[in-house]
Amino acid sequence: MDTGSGMLSVFSNSQGTSLYSSSWTPTTSGQYAGTCIFLIILAIISRLLAAFKVAMERKWLAIALNRRYVVVAGKKQEADSSNSDPDSVNTALLTTQGAQENVKVVRRVSHGPQPWRFSVDLPRALLFLCIIGVNYLLMLAVMTMNIGYFLSTLAGAFIGELAVGRHIEWGEH
Repeated sequence: MDTGSGMLSVFSNSQGTSLYSSSWTPTTSGQYAGTCIFLIILAIISRLLAAFKVAMERKWLAIALNRRYVVVAGKKQEADSSNSDPDSVNTALLTTQGAQENVKVVRRVSHGPQPWRFSVDLPRALLFLCIIGVNYLLMLAVMTMNIGYFLSTLAGAFIGELAVGRHIEWGEH
């Protein structure tokens, strides 16, 4: 049924439903199947990108945590025992060569976000841009109200989640 706005309010199974532009309108069953396969792959890519973002977030956090070990040049642990800096603790770092006493472990007192870093935040923003772009393309495909496009999107999301869902934390979108 037509709502008067040109959009269908019920699902249709027309093979001639345009996807993203009027030039992408399947006219044969093979073209329609190819479009559905494209949507399955796009939905899988969506889940892969989400899993990749979680992996990168873990890597960036590990790099940030590794920055907390600072070697103090020319000083030993005993010489710094009077230091009252609450953000650091003097300690001996156990290495394969034994204890290394000239290491200061810097600890974060606040639990807020990591400091802004161009080398982390630019790739994070670009990765999020890719994720949101793919998700909006999937949303537009579903909004055509074509049952084949809808089921293809669901199938791709299912396959992607089955493949990499265990790597994606619940807090991610």
